[in-house]
Amino acid sequence: MTGLIEEWTLVGRDFDLLGRKPRSTRLGFALLLKFFENEARFPSGADEFDRAAVDYVSEQVDVEAQEFEAYAWTGRTIERHRAEIRTVFGFREFTRADETDLTAWLAATVCPSEVRESALAEAVSGRCRQERIEPPGRLNRMIGAARAMFEQDFSANVLSRLGPERMARLEALAADGTAGSLLTVLKADPGPAGLEALLTEVEKLSAAQALGLPMGLFAGVSEKVVSAWRARAGRMYPSDFQATPEPVRLMLLAALCHQRTAEIADSLVDLLLVLVLKINTSAVKKVEKELTEDLQRVRGKTALLFKLAETAVTCPDETVRDAVFPVVSEKTLRQLVQEAKANETVFQGKVRTVLRGCV
Repeated sequence: MTGLIEEWTLVGRDFDLLGRKPRSTRLGFALLLKFFENEARFPSGADEFDRAAVDYVSEQVDVEAQEFEAYAWTGRTIERHRAEIRTVFGFREFTRADETDLTAWLAATVCPSEVRESALAEAVSGRCRQERIEPPGRLNRMIGAARAMFEQDFSANVLSRLGPERMARLEALAADGTAGSLLTVLKADPGPAGLEALLTEVEKLSAAQALGLPMGLFAGVSEKVVSAWRARAGRMYPSDFQATPEPVRLMLLAALCHQRTAEIADSLVDLLLVLVLKINTSAVKKVEKELTEDLQRVRGKTALLFKLAETAVTCPDETVRDAVFPVVSEKTLRQLVQEAKANETVFQGKVRTVLRGCV
């Protein structure tokens, strides 16, 4: 309700503009006036108005809301109303020269960092508001022209940075239409984590790096714009590339290879970490199994140690074999020694030994 009051309440100047306008157009003019004040543009028709706003303004101008249905959206009356409202807010009509200037501005300033049509349209509206120009009713043509202009200019820049040799390598990618071509391989994701997948990704990264794409190939353009080209290229077949104009084709291939090189490098790191984890886990399990099989824990160690101490004190001059072994067997003593050695240090040492063997 607060927004309705703030945006659609008529003030003194608004009532002055209403003046002696006939009842049949009074509500239409008032709604047109407030809409332009809020949006810096004129509505295309009555369907752009919220019913609550119509009812609220109708109460203020003392005209039934139903009268708005008869308001004519073409003809001299609405043209006169629009001209009067433009004058009030200091705006002017959109011209062909404005379209040319705005298209160039959009291509040079906004397209390098934005791909969403809604964002481009919002940028045009903001620019028109800033320049106090009534924006055109349809922006699709202007946005399309700006995108084409930007794509053409930046394609030329990308090609100049690539040079003939790199361009030839990229052209070779699109020319090879076989199932196992480098283009197909570059598009493919790594398989299940394992040594084979790791080696495959290493080969794939080497092939991508062999293209020699420069680091600053897409300087001046946001990553999401490059990602949009990469996504477009990822959906294309070799025949699709061949049907695309050369500058655009090379830019799409370059975007695909540029981002895939970075992605493959990242996947290699992930694969390596997973592989090391798997090897380490396998080594731990192997050592645990060996220690479990080799180690037989000795029960009643305290009592056995007491017997050993008592025997040693009672028979200090006798040999171990004559005095100790009759009390605690040689086998039991060996098991005690083995258990004492099976500590964390020994465990980790065995794990490292097994890991080196895996490598």
